[in-house]
Amino acid sequence: MDRLRQQMEFILEVDKLKNITRQTYLSSGERKENDSEHSWHLALMCALLQEHAKEKIDVQKTMLMVLIHDIVEIDAGDTYAYDQAGNATKRDREVRAADRIFGLLPEDQAAELRDLWEEFEQGKTPEARFALALDKVQPVMLNAASDGKSWKEHQVALSQILKRNERTPEGSEPLWEYAKGLVMEHVEKGNIKDDSEG
Repeated sequence: MDRLRQQMEFILEVDKLKNITRQTYLSSGERKENDSEHSWHLALMCALLQEHAKEKIDVQKTMLMVLIHDIVEIDAGDTYAYDQAGNATKRDREVRAADRIFGLLPEDQAAELRDLWEEFEQGKTPEARFALALDKVQPVMLNAASDGKSWKEHQVALSQILKRNERTPEGSEPLWEYAKGLVMEHVEKGNIKDDSEG
């Protein structure tokens, strides 16, 4: 029963992910999504879009990876993609959070999920590269659907998006080409600052 108690305590703890608000709006633009919605969306994308992964992936492993990848934000908070100051301390905050939160689980599961989270962070396996591609493409898709609402609010520039997505094609070239098309449409609309010239 001690094992079950630890598992249930972890499951209850990660319910807090529903309270972590991201900067990306839902496709309707009505409100910002939370981390649990984001993670669920990525898991579904993984199941449906696996054929577009650059390399063969273990789909179940990748789905679990995207389901847990933002759990650390319960303690560390959501760091906006283009927040330079926040990103400077992000790794330290998230490592401490990973140690605490995954440490709630029985030792074997704690090690498994902690390692899987680190694999995502490092982005060196086919699964991690595809998971990271999904994690970059999903906000682009939602931003495009909400008429660039978050891009406009934060005055995001094309160079920032391209820099953030430098490695996205390593996980899936077709998904990046699709997302890049959406980005360029919103550059033309004026929702993303075009700083490609000058």
